[in-house]
Amino acid sequence: MSTVTVDRAEPMALAEGDRLAADGVELNVRVSARRKRFALTVEMDATVTLHAPQGRSAADALAFVTAHRAWMAAKTAQRERTRPLNPSKRLVEGEVFRYLGRTYRLSIDPERPENAGVRLVAGRLLLSPEQAESPARGRSALVDWYCRAGREWARGRIQPWAARMGVAEPVMDVSDLGGRWGSYQPSEGAGGRMGLGWPLFQLPMHLVDYVVAHELAHVRVSGHGVDFWRLLGCALPEYKERRAELDELGRRMWMGEIA
Repeated sequence: MSTVTVDRAEPMALAEGDRLAADGVELNVRVSARRKRFALTVEMDATVTLHAPQGRSAADALAFVTAHRAWMAAKTAQRERTRPLNPSKRLVEGEVFRYLGRTYRLSIDPERPENAGVRLVAGRLLLSPEQAESPARGRSALVDWYCRAGREWARGRIQPWAARMGVAEPVMDVSDLGGRWGSYQPSEGAGGRMGLGWPLFQLPMHLVDYVVAHELAHVRVSGHGVDFWRLLGCALPEYKERRAELDELGRRMWMGEIA
């Protein structure tokens, strides 16, 4: 990977993997033969990516970045304010885990079978000693529990929200969605398929409901245009407040990292 420092007219063409240093800002460079115009993306970690058409020069890139400095600064500041602060967890006695907004302690049960699924008993999440000693096994067991508990809880929430919004009820599953709270895919079936990410079920119930309603709105409206927010707002008038709360609280949730 090379770094192209731009402070004058550079005739050299940008290459995939370059890092462009322009006006004190370093940008990752992505080059595509299919792209016709420059574009900027401010990533979740507040780094900036410049998407460039093949064959365009560093000088052209500098002109584009300079013209969009104000937009880039505003978006970078916004990303910094909402940067994930997701904690890691230790598989030790008393570690705190959340479920539907409440906190529960981890308990290492010496009598628990080696490969038994995690259970919530008397306010404690029970893990076997073998699972606690292996970060991979312990994480897998806890994620599996969140998926099972989340499916059971959400199964009773989909139908009432679908009825309120006047949409067909989708097939629902809870799994690892790579950091997304939810997803929706249309299919040949009437309601399509809704996915909910397991970390979602650490949040309070009203925020899980917000994500459920958000994904159900996609049964009728793809994308996030005016019609989408109008439909969501009819079913959930306070959706803006819940979205803001999700942005703030969600970045503090455990996403699966084991210390």
